[in-house]
Amino acid sequence: MTASARRTLNVALGERSYPIHIGRALLSEPGLLAPYLAGRQVMVITNDTIAPLYLQALIDALPDECDVRTLSLPDGERYKNLEQVERIWDALLGAGFNRRCTLVALGGGVIGDMVGFAAAAYQRGVAFIQVPTTLLSQVDSSVGGKTGVNHPLGKNMIGAFHQPRAVLIDTDTLATLPPRELSAGLAEVIKYGLIRNVAFLGWLEQNMDALRRTDAEAVSEAIAVSCQIKADIVAEDETEQGVRALLNLGHTFGHAIEAHQGYGNWLHGEAVGAGMAMAATLSFELGMIDEPALTRARAAIERAGLPLAAPANMDVEDFLSRMRLDKKNVEARLRLILLNALGEAVISDETPPDTLEELLRRYPRSE
Repeated sequence: MTASARRTLNVALGERSYPIHIGRALLSEPGLLAPYLAGRQVMVITNDTIAPLYLQALIDALPDECDVRTLSLPDGERYKNLEQVERIWDALLGAGFNRRCTLVALGGGVIGDMVGFAAAAYQRGVAFIQVPTTLLSQVDSSVGGKTGVNHPLGKNMIGAFHQPRAVLIDTDTLATLPPRELSAGLAEVIKYGLIRNVAFLGWLEQNMDALRRTDAEAVSEAIAVSCQIKADIVAEDETEQGVRALLNLGHTFGHAIEAHQGYGNWLHGEAVGAGMAMAATLSFELGMIDEPALTRARAAIERAGLPLAAPANMDVEDFLSRMRLDKKNVEARLRLILLNALGEAVISDETPPDTLEELLRRYPRSE
């Protein structure tokens, strides 16, 4: 795939199927979003960082006959809460928006998750479109219909499944992404190689330097492969009754880190990076993968600029108390995503508690 090429993937969900458009300069392309609008009423929700960069270009690309309103929310994971979602509902009601309105989420994963949840609940469900502007949201959170907000005791504990009508990924938006945010997005890209596609993991190892300098062709390829894997898994298991849980490799550990540290102090991808390293280490200690596989997994995470160590101020109970709230758990059994091999993840609810506690006790902490 060349840097200038456009690729369109499909999330196959029957009548609710939708496209993922990937390419350069898509955000400002006139008419691209028009087929996915439910009616004339359009509310574009973004944040205070993204608005000055891309909001006007998106508005200009919408059909002239649209009644376009905008709302800018504060930027950051700590604002991913019901208070901000209520601001969206207030704006919709204040503008008299009806059931044929369309919400457009312009921003990263926080904006996408909140706008999707607002759309799921407003008048019992209205249309929305994802226009993700961070690598993490482009390869993960914008696809699949998971929406919601955080709770002080757990990440994404309040939400709904609500699929977008389309996902528009303009890779040019990554040019303004800070290096730390780019690394955070690479955590989710590496995840796809670890859980489903070892050949993709090999490609990432060869192209990590190009990805970190946002080489257009490398980034486009990584996004396309990641989205295809995500789309295939979502089509197979939309509401996470089985195989979709594999997408949470490292997330049980990572969400515990985020909740304990305070949302936004560790970026989601940073916490997932450390969480994947912990999951790989546990897989090794359980005899599921060998030492070369563990070394390779950890090296990929580290080369992406992500942490391997857990926070210095988290003890065993800090982890366990939050991991027990994980949404994958069934009947009080802790359910983890582990590795049988590189490229082959499994759902495990039989991890011996003593082994997990010993790992958490001995696992390296940051300085």
